[in-house]
Amino acid sequence: MWRAIGLVLMPSLLPGLMSGLAAADSLVAARAIPAQTVIAPEDVMLVSAEIPGALSAVEPALGLETRVAIYPGRPVRLGDIGPPALVERNARVALVYRSAGLTIRAEGRALQRAAAGEVVRAMNLSSKTTVTGLVAPDGTILVGGPP
Repeated sequence: MWRAIGLVLMPSLLPGLMSGLAAADSLVAARAIPAQTVIAPEDVMLVSAEIPGALSAVEPALGLETRVAIYPGRPVRLGDIGPPALVERNARVALVYRSAGLTIRAEGRALQRAAAGEVVRAMNLSSKTTVTGLVAPDGTILVGGPP
């Protein structure tokens, strides 16, 4: 039996009372993580501290790519990570234009890195025109018209 200032505390009530006193967990880098690195379990760890803006679990960060370098002990924030890039700068990409049943394919060169769902600029290698499109999950760039 546990006693505190003349009150009897039941062990079954202790977790409920202590929950308000427990510190929140925060996700920090376990090692130096360079920018453009896909996060693996050994790259991060949870610490018992409430760090503003830091993620509070490991799972949401796994498989995402760092947008900036994160140094050991520094918090991993949602703005510092994102989906891995499918299109690399200067890489050759397929440009696809679809409109009213018409599909035109052309070869292009990406002018920046981008992940699926992001807007990216690319140069059509035939016409040397710069176009803007949405990166599809397969890495092609959808330009103009609905996908």
